[in-house]
Amino acid sequence: MNNPNGDDELTFRLGHERLIIQRRYEIASILNDFVIALWFLVGSILFLFPEYETAAVWLFIFGSFQFLVRPSIRLIRHIHLERAPGSNWDF
Repeated sequence: MNNPNGDDELTFRLGHERLIIQRRYEIASILNDFVIALWFLVGSILFLFPEYETAAVWLFIFGSFQFLVRPSIRLIRHIHLERAPGSNWDF
């Protein structure tokens, strides 16, 4: 759903209320950054305890993999497909 300003908009209806999320790809990117930060913060803390080093390494691997998600979100934002309105000329 797009508003007149051209911003992406996602609307959830909850009874008589509406939750409107604008710029959903930007929000997804920000949430992804928070999760990456949590993986690396928790992994860093776990490295302080030798018995948790393996878990820390896995958290760093998850965080590193999630760095691949960042450019993917940006790319999807730029290559967003929308359904064109139908016409009488469709086959």
